[in-house]
Amino acid sequence: MSSIDQTPDQDAPETSTAVADPSAADAGSGQRTFAEKVGRRNSASIADPFVIAVDAVAGVRLFESRDDRQMAIKFGEGRAEDKPSQAVIDKLKEAGFRWNRTHRIWARPLTPESSMSIRIEAERLYQEIRGMIRQEKGIETSPDVPF
Repeated sequence: MSSIDQTPDQDAPETSTAVADPSAADAGSGQRTFAEKVGRRNSASIADPFVIAVDAVAGVRLFESRDDRQMAIKFGEGRAEDKPSQAVIDKLKEAGFRWNRTHRIWARPLTPESSMSIRIEAERLYQEIRGMIRQEKGIETSPDVPF
């Protein structure tokens, strides 16, 4: 009898839903189900942040953090004695980089709309300040380091 044909004083018939229970033999086998396999991703881990360019002699590094969505430039180990000249700091600020005291880096956020252009600008800025630091320290200028 359908629920439409029932009168208010009649109880609705019981319905049941089949539920698949794993058998005892399958539960202890150690095999993963398809759903468990699909839920796991085996992606290659990439270091983050990852270094794009390094000039060890000048003590400057350019890197990108995909997790933090930023380009960053670090001088030495970030200590006070590794601080670049005011001319270099001014260049960084002009390019939109800001000092991150926690990580001791100069960082510029990446936005989805402009991430490619920011990466290109950061690489150009890196080459420019790398040259400035080499000149300030009296280090022979070497050819540009390929990325």
